[in-house]
Amino acid sequence: MSWKHGNLRDSEDLAAKYGYGDIQEARFPRKELGAESTGLGYIALRPGKRQPFAHRHEAAEEIYVILSGDGRLKLDDEILEVGPMDAVRVAPEVTRAFEAGEEGLEILVFGPRHAGDAETVQDFW
Repeated sequence: MSWKHGNLRDSEDLAAKYGYGDIQEARFPRKELGAESTGLGYIALRPGKRQPFAHRHEAAEEIYVILSGDGRLKLDDEILEVGPMDAVRVAPEVTRAFEAGEEGLEILVFGPRHAGDAETVQDFW
């Protein structure tokens, strides 16, 4: 089939699976949508929470679109305030992590899929 329809809520919440459900939701429906080279993510940070770790990539740039809420995005040593409908492109090598404001933060993430490309960074904030 040349197209596939799905709902983001139908993909597994990996944050809950790995013990971070009290901080955020993290869903990556690539397989459910049959995507071969495009990565898509849905992140929903609970009010006042920070992501439990940051990450960066070797080759994949990402674009983050804020759907609702507000908060901050830490990019290496800079902090950017973000809100609804903001879009931020991040180069692969930039370490990044979000922090939600009082209303939480809903984010869509887009980028190319490169297996094994991500590196996690602990104690980033």
